[in-house]
Amino acid sequence: MNEQVVAVTGASGGIGYAIAAAFAARGWRVYGLSRRDSAPPGVNHIPTDLTDEAAVKEAFSRIKAEAGQLHILINNAGNGISGSVEFTQINDMKAQFEVNFFAAATCVKYALPLLRDSHGKILNISSVAAVYPIPFQAFYSASKAALNALTLALRNETRAFQISVGGVMLGDAETGFTAARRKQELGDDIYRGAIRRSVAVMEKDEQKGMNPRLIGEKICALCLRRALPPLTTIGGSYKLLVFLGRLLPQRLIFFLIGKMYVKRP
Repeated sequence: MNEQVVAVTGASGGIGYAIAAAFAARGWRVYGLSRRDSAPPGVNHIPTDLTDEAAVKEAFSRIKAEAGQLHILINNAGNGISGSVEFTQINDMKAQFEVNFFAAATCVKYALPLLRDSHGKILNISSVAAVYPIPFQAFYSASKAALNALTLALRNETRAFQISVGGVMLGDAETGFTAARRKQELGDDIYRGAIRRSVAVMEKDEQKGMNPRLIGEKICALCLRRALPPLTTIGGSYKLLVFLGRLLPQRLIFFLIGKMYVKRP
């Protein structure tokens, strides 16, 4: 079989939609795993609650039954919450990890038998916030840091099967992610308005961010290389930011992050 098959989670909107569209335009057989059926034309939508293990297992069983193979898994699905650590509900903390971390790990679990046969690739979509944790977005940042750790551990676990594993740490992007963020401003009076101001700065930056279509094209091109890099990012400014993070003292880095996001009235 010469047909190339890719599975993209969260393909119903934003960056996932753009990734799926880029692969479909290149003639790939694309499966989009998401709850909403709004995938690009030519993409096979599989209704999937990615936090439900049985649903994920069924999705990859369907891919095996219909396509017989899988060459690339792209774990893109994710969401964000904001608020102080102190006033975030435990259930919201767990829900953030369910979507951003455990859903990706579950997809890997059920995709691996197919990817072993094809010597395929796994690309996890992470965030620059994984290495530059953002105040009042602690659980989003932590979930993406956990995803980075999963990526790097999995890279060595699967090396013997000639499976290439990598992650892309994205920066700001102009998508529906901003509007969908679950914002919790409880305790903002105690924090002297810092929660609200921090999130406002973040959202302003996001709406001036990269075009999702461009990101989708770049991620598709990255996946078509012979092998994936362990962790990378997209955009010259973010590449520079990650590079500087390896050189500058941590105290200076987090002082600057604080100046950016914890603005005083």
